[in-house]
Parts: sequence; structure tokens; C-alpha cells
Amino acid sequence: MIHAIGLVEFTSIAQGIECADIMTKTADVTILAAKTICPGKYIVLVSGDVSGVQQSVDAGIDIGAETVVDSFVIPNVHPSILPAISRANTLNDIKALGIIETFSVASLIEAADAALKAGDVEPVLIHLAFGIGGKSYTLLTGEVASVKAAVEEGSAIAGKKGLLIRQVIIPRPSRQLIESLV
Repeated sequence: MIHAIGLVEFTSIAQGIECADIMTKTADVTILAAKTICPGKYIVLVSGDVSGVQQSVDAGIDIGAETVVDSFVIPNVHPSILPAISRANTLNDIKALGIIETFSVASLIEAADAALKAGDVEPVLIHLAFGIGGKSYTLLTGEVASVKAAVEEGSAIAGKKGLLIRQVIIPRPSRQLIESLV
């Protein structure tokens, strides 16, 4: 069971790789992802206990310095976050559709976690910066009121960082749209 996750997003691939090494040497954490993303950035996503993840992320931020774009530590991460990132969620019944779009991977994962904890919603997917110029977005589904509350909560997190691009709620998405998204 994953207790906490943390992520550091870098503008430099070389610096990101160096920081991934330091992050794993600083605390007992597991790398869930360490890879390049668009446009030429690098992310390091780790898991472990809360204090270890915090120490690891702090080390990445310290060493990464001016190359750090964004970061987070989420204790008690919502269990649907990691399957949604890997597109392992399979949902047959999409009701209302909520969309949160951000300028960074870190702000999107934080927003998605807050949204999932705020309302009775399920993630359809979390798309992280691949092929979309470094932007990220999540799709959430549930009843309209729940989706609205969740999107507002998640968007507020990204908005506080100045990284929210747009939030949208579609009460009854068309079947064609749903098929094109999943």
C-alpha cells in the first residue's frame, strides 16, 4: 500500500536524472516514474512513507534549484490516482464529465487528488504532458453536483499555484465524445 507520493518536475533532463539519484539516496523511497515529458522536461515520482517522501522531494528541490518547475508531496494519496495515471481505470458508465487542465504535471496530480477526495467521483484518466506541450489534464466522472464540487476543489489547488489553464464540466457528454476520449 502506498502511503505517500511525491513528485519533482524539472526543466532540465540532465538535472532531473541527477536529482532522481539523490532523491533515492536521501530516503527509503521507490521510484514510480523517472522520465522525460514534453517539452523537454523531466519528472521524478516517488512513493514511501510520508517523512521519507518529504525528505526525498526536499533533496530533489534543493539540488534541482532553478530547474524545478513544480513539486508536491501528497500524504494518503487517493487510491485511484496511480491507476488513472497508467490508464488502468475502466469505466463503463460516464455520467457528467469534469475536466481540469494545468500547465504542470505536479499541479495536475495534486488537483486530481484533491478532486477525488472532495466528491463522489471517479477518474477516467490522468494525462501527463506527453505530446501536449507540457500541459496535463484529468477527466473525472460522477453525478453533475459531485463533479462540479470535485472540479472546483481540484481547480482551486492548481489555481493557487497559478498553473490552472481551464476547468470544464459537461453535464451529459455525448457517446461519441466519450468513445473518443477513452
